[in-house]
Amino acid sequence: MQSVTIKGTVRTELGSKFAKAVRAAGDVPCVIYGGKEPIHFSAPILAFRDLVYTSEALVAHIELDGKTIQAVIQDMQFDPLTDKLTHMDLIEVVEGKAVTIEVPVVMKGNARGVRNGGKLKSVLRSLRIKGHINDLPSVIEHDITDLRIGQSIRVSDIKAGKPFEVLNAEAAVVVTIKMSRKAVAEDEEETEEGAEGAEAAAEGAEATEAAAE
Repeated sequence: MQSVTIKGTVRTELGSKFAKAVRAAGDVPCVIYGGKEPIHFSAPILAFRDLVYTSEALVAHIELDGKTIQAVIQDMQFDPLTDKLTHMDLIEVVEGKAVTIEVPVVMKGNARGVRNGGKLKSVLRSLRIKGHINDLPSVIEHDITDLRIGQSIRVSDIKAGKPFEVLNAEAAVVVTIKMSRKAVAEDEEETEEGAEGAEAAAEGAEATEAAAE
């Protein structure tokens, strides 16, 4: 996985009153879990930009008092009015111990069903996966070039052969191609043309038989 470095300051004063003061100063209060005990720290809100506003899952290298802690996002809170990050919980990456993260899913290729007029619908835009940090990707890619109208890609199609565990239900649909109005119209036209062709062929055969008689 790719990573981003965040320089923070250890917090010793805890509670909502002090957290509010941290936010007022332009910082974000955070907690790292997973170690011997929770680590409370804060960092400037701009330091989280590349970690939060990205289309990939990243590992955070948190620098605190000369020590670097590897961690991944567990939960985030945002202000409902300004949409600014107000709090973050992280899980420390411990060597030899599996971690659970949310990873975006990206579909590659121009699906056959879309080329034929269907509409691609994304149901799950990310998957929850578990494994050792070195085996976890920043993004999960899956090719849908051969996907036709009415077909779907499920979690079971994506997890096969991966060095990590996918925690979503295997039967869950990730993407599907729906029949669009355009595709329905084209299908009806093709059906009508086929019927007319068959009717013309039948009439031609009858005419040939009549002439022979």
